[in-house]
Parts: sequence; structure tokens; C-alpha cells
Amino acid sequence: MATTLATHICSIDGKPHLTYQDAHQTLSFTDDEIRTLNSEIGGLVTVSIRRTIDTGSTSFSLLVPHVTLGHATSVPIATEGIITLHRFSVVPAFNQGQTELYTIVALTGTANLVEC
Repeated sequence: MATTLATHICSIDGKPHLTYQDAHQTLSFTDDEIRTLNSEIGGLVTVSIRRTIDTGSTSFSLLVPHVTLGHATSVPIATEGIITLHRFSVVPAFNQGQTELYTIVALTGTANLVEC
């Protein structure tokens, strides 16, 4: 099963929503569980998909491109998702070297006009 996402910048409750699905889990996020950054290359939307207290965590980040719809109400888009393994150990000797490992996921979808 491929990684799939459903993102809603605004919704009936006025909060952003993101649903993440891979071969092992389906997770839903809303409001302050979703972290966003804006830059010249687009937006970066990040959620934590796995947390532990003693071995690190895993996050998923979606690169959201800028989109101009023109006269259309939707357009196809291609982008990337980044699964980041944040390595950590309660044993200080194991906290050496690179602490983030990345897996890139190619994503395609549709950008739609949304009235909020």
C-alpha cells in the first residue's frame, strides 16, 4: 500500500485537518497537531506519526507547492513527502553522528479551490 494523504486547510469546524495513511496505520491530525512553515519553495506541513519516550520519534512532512488555479477549480500537482526518523537514545554514548534519517515519498494529487 502506498502512502496517502488527505489535507484540508479549512473545514466546517474552521480548523486544518490532515489524514496520513501508510501500509501499517491511518492517523488523523487537527489544529495544533499540524505544524506549518512557509518558504519560497512552498509550505512545509509536518505531523508526528510515531512517538516514543526512549528511542526517538518519526515525523511526516509534506512539501506543499504554490499553486495558481487561473480559471480552473482544480489542477493536478506532484510533490514530495519526507518521512523523518529522529534517532534518540537514553544512553548518551548512542547519541553520536547523524540523528535524522530521511525517506522521500513521491506524491501526486489535486489542488482544489476551497471557499472558507
